[in-house]
Amino acid sequence: MSVQHPIVAVTGSSGAGTSTVQKAFDKIFRRENIVAAHVEGDSFHRHDRAEMKRRVEEASRKGRTFSHFGAEANLLEELEALFREYGERGTGKVRKYLHNEEEAAPYSQAPGTFTPWTKLEEGTDLLLYEGLHGGVKTERINVAQHVDLLIGVVPIINLEWIQKIHRDTNLRGYSREAVTDTILRRMHDYVHYICPQFTETHINFQRVPVVDTSNPFIAKDIPSADESLVVIRFRNPIGVDFPYLLTMIHNSFMSRPNNIVVPGGKLELAMQLIITPMIWRLMEDKKRMGARQGPVEHAIGVFRPSRV
Repeated sequence: MSVQHPIVAVTGSSGAGTSTVQKAFDKIFRRENIVAAHVEGDSFHRHDRAEMKRRVEEASRKGRTFSHFGAEANLLEELEALFREYGERGTGKVRKYLHNEEEAAPYSQAPGTFTPWTKLEEGTDLLLYEGLHGGVKTERINVAQHVDLLIGVVPIINLEWIQKIHRDTNLRGYSREAVTDTILRRMHDYVHYICPQFTETHINFQRVPVVDTSNPFIAKDIPSADESLVVIRFRNPIGVDFPYLLTMIHNSFMSRPNNIVVPGGKLELAMQLIITPMIWRLMEDKKRMGARQGPVEHAIGVFRPSRV
């Protein structure tokens, strides 16, 4: 971790809704005039779409699993190197994964390929990562140790599957059967690489539907925000002003000493109230330290924001 070049990571599995949290960050950054370097987790996949398909088929013939959730299919060492370099010098190399024709058109490349590696823009205030492995730890690498604010997005599993099925069938053109096969193939890696990250996070946002999702593979609709609650868990509740949050977020309540539950429709408000003071703290630490750099342990807490 670094005072001068802080790193914020939003981590969660495919279809979990990490992009929703990124949008909340984008609003905070615009309001606070913060220039962020954006890094997409998909850009650290090891293989392009065609090669990934070949690897999956080859693994299946051998009775093995191979998925984007696992270490073999990702450049985790390079991801940790990026976080380390950014924390030390505010620099690093990134690329972009082109999901579809719209994203690929400006680069004159085919969908499912990567753009060339390029240097990060100079002079950014912080780095924001959004993807699968923002807090991953293995025997060889420890990405989580470089992150100053680590946020998990963790819908209950049935809701996560519903969201993935709907996204991949409606937006990416996959069949329902193909998406279901992907979910099954990824399960081993989900348990071993995705779930353990949520013990490393500073905050988890877990959406829980209050409608029947017992068979996610036949669900016609994604439960709406009004049909959901969000459980927000703080790893360290010291310094969190829960009375303030309970006052500001109507119909919220505490379920445990480090958990607050809010209506699904209040998720964005909750994120703004919780995350904004944390970003202030990172930026104030950065300003106070000036050009000095070094590892620190940031005090991540939610205090009553006097600037709102």
